[in-house]
Amino acid sequence: MLSITQGGLVQLATIENTDLSKFLNSLGDGFEKARKLEGRIASDQDLKISDTLRYYMRDSSAAKDLLYRRLRCLSNYESANKALERARLKNKEIQQSENAQQHARESFDHISEIAKSELADFKTRRVQMFRKNLIDAAELEIKHSKAHVQLLKNTIQTLKEA
Repeated sequence: MLSITQGGLVQLATIENTDLSKFLNSLGDGFEKARKLEGRIASDQDLKISDTLRYYMRDSSAAKDLLYRRLRCLSNYESANKALERARLKNKEIQQSENAQQHARESFDHISEIAKSELADFKTRRVQMFRKNLIDAAELEIKHSKAHVQLLKNTIQTLKEA
């Protein structure tokens, strides 16, 4: 049984008469061009989607790192609070522990403010980036659809002439 590929159509065309041969050769060429176009379309879509996800992954990683740094500052602040409690119980080095606790608190508050603004920026950038990439993907899809329509028109015209 013959498969519907360019090779199969060429083989069928060589068995039959010349009119059918021209028609099937043209049809096979049209299928081959459509296959190549579909390959380009799939490749372009994969690239567009992978670029979008790669950008999102980098942004998410940066946000995760920021939250990790904030968590470390919180841990340092909690450790400073415990050290201050121990110093008060022993009645030794209270001023030094209070200074360390105050410094840890300021660091935690500072990174918390930065985290709030960065996460808000991340949300805004993410929405803008997804919107831009979806628009680009739609425009690319339209471009490929026009190329596909043109290929089909050319193939139909060639088949009419054959």
